[in-house]
Amino acid sequence: MGDLVLALLSGVLLALILLLLNFVPARRKYSNNIPYGSMGYWPFLGETLSFLKPHQSNSIGSFLESHCSRYGKVFKSHLFGSPTIVSCDHEMNMFILQNEEKLFQCSYPKPIHGILGNLSLLVVVGDVHKKLRNVALSFTNTCKSKPEYLHDIEKLTVSCMQSWKNKNEVVFCDEAKKFTFNLMVKQILSMEPDDPLCSNILQDFQTFMKGLVSIPLYIPGTPYGRAVKARARICSTVRAIMRERGKGNVGLEKRDFLDVLLSNTSISSEGKVSIVLDLLLGGYETTSILMSTTVYFLGQYSQHALDKLKSEHRVIRERKKGGETLDWEDYKQMQFTHYVINEALRCGNVVKFVHRKALKDVNFKGYHIPCGWRVLPVFSAVHLDPSLHENASQFDPWRWAVQEPVKNVAPFGGGPRLCPGAELAKIETAFFLHHLVLSYRWMIKETDHPLAYPYVEFKKGLPIEIELQDSSS
Repeated sequence: MGDLVLALLSGVLLALILLLLNFVPARRKYSNNIPYGSMGYWPFLGETLSFLKPHQSNSIGSFLESHCSRYGKVFKSHLFGSPTIVSCDHEMNMFILQNEEKLFQCSYPKPIHGILGNLSLLVVVGDVHKKLRNVALSFTNTCKSKPEYLHDIEKLTVSCMQSWKNKNEVVFCDEAKKFTFNLMVKQILSMEPDDPLCSNILQDFQTFMKGLVSIPLYIPGTPYGRAVKARARICSTVRAIMRERGKGNVGLEKRDFLDVLLSNTSISSEGKVSIVLDLLLGGYETTSILMSTTVYFLGQYSQHALDKLKSEHRVIRERKKGGETLDWEDYKQMQFTHYVINEALRCGNVVKFVHRKALKDVNFKGYHIPCGWRVLPVFSAVHLDPSLHENASQFDPWRWAVQEPVKNVAPFGGGPRLCPGAELAKIETAFFLHHLVLSYRWMIKETDHPLAYPYVEFKKGLPIEIELQDSSS
């Protein structure tokens, strides 16, 4: 019996030694030029939980504060199951992004693949990514050039404003998400907001997003498990719509993006479904958070900016004839609005960081990044770096008005994976702000702020008190 216990203990000890040797490879066999840092105390997890600890998205959080203070803007850690180089340095971030598929490659944790699907733009690499991204770009470029798209933005915005008329408060994040989702399903699938199918897809997307940032346990009833099922239902719905369109029945052609997509013979059926989901997700989530953070910063920190914004949009409205809708020329005239949106992107940090891995040993700025290590360019740390931006923590749209343009800001990433929908998000936010500032006054009702989870969300949904104002005020 004693020999058996001794053998078991020896086996456990050997397993622990092997696990620890695997956990701390940087301490044994790599160059001394690897950045300083800490690999944490937990096997596999390392410092992941501390790195992901929620914090206000207009701050870098305690983890980055302490590590940058101790080790500098580039440091090593053990995150998401891998030895990792974390970069809070703008030059290194741009170097990483610009060398996609040369020195670095997109590399998200496996649970992300499980929930987004293996053909999602976020996770595919190489030629597959190029092909799918070109399709996504064709959608965004087509939208920008279509007067109908701008008309749909304004129509949905006006409808949203009218639905608030008898209310004293609204949960703004919910309203923004309904707005952006209804706009996307209209452009992609020609669905109207009152279509019951549209409401079902929106419900599934809300479930999907909750699971995307949850603990990846694929067990029935967990947020992750519900999210995987919600994605399957959305895919099933899109496939059914595609099958109906594919029958060629007269009247089913909508001349929308799905029709364009169905005519593309170089992409598989599953690839087309994945593109539809990616466009819906990107247009729904990212834009609604941008709108919400903009409203938050204007309402919480800058009455002066709000007054300036209102003045700009009043001038634009006075130029329009009765009932005339906004157009592309009006958008280009919204100079201060662009400053506000850019500053909301800098302060709000809709995307905190991205995942990459080194394809070979890389040396840059005196640092050595070993082949196979995960690399995390952290955008929020650059956006809020006081050495790069004066009064970096303050929401100040006027910083964008100076002759020397604001640099070191990359809210939509960069390189070959620059977000294809970046301009659409700004257009939709600008048009929504036009009607909001001319129609309502608002005040943040409760203590609520944008939190990095790491994806940005408002814990209470950003409840705001609203008051209808007449056009002359």
